Amino acid sequence: MTELATTGTDLPRLRELNSLSIVRALRDHPPSTVTELSQRTGLSRPAVDVIAQGLVSDGWATVLEPGASSAVGRPARRYRFRAGAGHVLGVDVGVHKILALLADLDGNIVHTVRQSVAAEAEPAERLAVLDEVVSACVAEAGKAAADIWAVTAAVTGAVDASGRTSFFTPLPGWKSVDLAAHLGTRFSCPVVVENDCKLAALAERWKGAATDADDIVYLLGGMRTGAGLIIDGVLRRGFGGAAGEIGALKHVRWLNAPEHLQNCPGVPATVSPDDAAAWVFNAAREGDRAARAAVNRYVKDLAVGAAALVLTLDPQVVVFGGGFSRSADLVLEPLRNELQRLCLRMPDVRASTLGADSVALGALKLSLNEVDVRLFSAGLSAPVAPRRQ
Repeated sequence: MTELATTGTDLPRLRELNSLSIVRALRDHPPSTVTELSQRTGLSRPAVDVIAQGLVSDGWATVLEPGASSAVGRPARRYRFRAGAGHVLGVDVGVHKILALLADLDGNIVHTVRQSVAAEAEPAERLAVLDEVVSACVAEAGKAAADIWAVTAAVTGAVDASGRTSFFTPLPGWKSVDLAAHLGTRFSCPVVVENDCKLAALAERWKGAATDADDIVYLLGGMRTGAGLIIDGVLRRGFGGAAGEIGALKHVRWLNAPEHLQNCPGVPATVSPDDAAAWVFNAAREGDRAARAAVNRYVKDLAVGAAALVLTLDPQVVVFGGGFSRSADLVLEPLRNELQRLCLRMPDVRASTLGADSVALGALKLSLNEVDVRLFSAGLSAPVAPRRQ
């Protein structure tokens, strides 16, 4: 970006754009000198010097004064983006838990609160736990609702344009819930509701197993099977929010795939249905033939839908995530073998590195994206939380 000759009426907007370019040059980089910022933005050093000082005054940046250890000459001062100017929330409203992560504008997690919830909980009970978790996360971090610049909540099921799970959700009664409106009574900032698989895919590209890829199929492996898609670096929702819901097609066999693990011969009667899969995976590691057969049948069913997505999208990477990814040592190799047999071109198949936090991390990333879109495109007079439009 270079400075342009402009009329007096355009000058304030040009200053705003130049300030924005400096803020973007500071974000996602270590503390930078005026020379480094000039090289990164294309602005002249004198212009960068003035703008950077203004950003410090406005609260967007801080100064790291040079130390006295330099052997030659006077060391240059460095500027750093003030990530603590605002904060965002990512919330995972899951079947068995609600997890809230609070982070600064660089995505550094400041506080975490997790609480269990019964799978059969009705909406009022689940929302009450959600309110407790969100309140604790904000308060224990020493923040107030006004300090939060964006909130993203992840839910189980396809999310339509209104933020509702009007197609399908395993959460009892959840189709009637307007989660964005519920959270909107607490926060005046933008509130987004999105599908958990899609957000897990976003997290894997941001901080997980697919940071080097722009074309990703994320497979949620658990008692529910789902997928999230990133194509050309963009999270794909589809026209109505149902992109990736290939498991709705019964021929794909995703709906019943976990039953191979739940119904495995030899699972003790004392093991609950929710814990049966973990028992089977452990038994398979120990060489139990029935358990190994159950895992193989599960993988074969998982591979049918995965192959359909791979053949349609030709991704660089397939990420296996969700609760079953803890047993990726048993799943990845047979999954690769099945995809090799079914697909024209083999993608790289990897295990998630984010574990149970992947959905909430994806929610954080979407909140940060929302801040960029709504705030940084509007102007940089001072760090103030954006309001819903």
